[in-house]
Amino acid sequence: MSNTPEFLVFGATGQQGGAVTRALLEAGRGVRAFVRDPYSEKAKSLAADGVSLAVGDLFDRASIDLAMKGIRGVFSVQTSSPSGLLTDEQEVEQGKSVADSAVSNGVAHLVYSSTGAAGKGHTGMGHFDSKSRIEDYVRSLPIATTITRPASFMEMMMLPGMGLNTGVFTYFMRPDQSMQMIALHDLGRINAQILCEPGIYAGQVIELSGQDITGKDLQDAFSHAAGRPIRYQRFSEELLSENDFLKRLTALVDNGVVAGIADIAALEREFGPMLRLGQWLAGPGKTLFENALSAEPSSIGLR
Repeated sequence: MSNTPEFLVFGATGQQGGAVTRALLEAGRGVRAFVRDPYSEKAKSLAADGVSLAVGDLFDRASIDLAMKGIRGVFSVQTSSPSGLLTDEQEVEQGKSVADSAVSNGVAHLVYSSTGAAGKGHTGMGHFDSKSRIEDYVRSLPIATTITRPASFMEMMMLPGMGLNTGVFTYFMRPDQSMQMIALHDLGRINAQILCEPGIYAGQVIELSGQDITGKDLQDAFSHAAGRPIRYQRFSEELLSENDFLKRLTALVDNGVVAGIADIAALEREFGPMLRLGQWLAGPGKTLFENALSAEPSSIGLR
């Protein structure tokens, strides 16, 4: 593995940045991770794996500039407002700040991880529209950029309150309606490949997904993996009437904005086989799935 960091990864202690960091390390590339707390367990684990830590805050431009020194490629992802940690405007501010810093510090290539709902018109969901705004800004700058738009993560289905522990799993789709999803493992390796080959991918916007999945597919895959029946049903009308966030997301699945438009066959020709749900449940997602099956009753953690 290279000891000199080539790539700066934001969100390295989180889901997306963590997946990209792991993939870059597996490829033998040097990584610098931008972290707020170098003493957190996740940050210490990164350091133990050979990742260089750049300590800073996304609201502190000077710390971002310092982290950019000597870097040739950046993976940029920001926390969204549903986390409760920042507003949509603050997300946009952070996304712009990372991009501006990359330009000012002579970085050759910026990869921005957006969302599958971006670039398809105004959605009315702030944490989707914020990413469209960041995309537009990034494209306006004098730097080679690649924008990736991941579909919903398979990991999201393992959040509390989705019903796996009750034998009745609830989600957005009707039983016969499909929605694209991707495993974080695939998101990580694809973004890592893009970072390593800017000459091929600069200037592209790439929709990412691993599989078109229906509610019936979920029922079959979960039942097989659990070794017992897991029934699927869509979020109830009662729940949607009480939860405006889920109601609006469900409407965006119905009108296609969040359902996904990635050309999965083309992705596999370019980046290799994508994990299907059954493979994910037996592999990277096995522990998450087993934990969800035995979880204590909880309100829905999706937000």
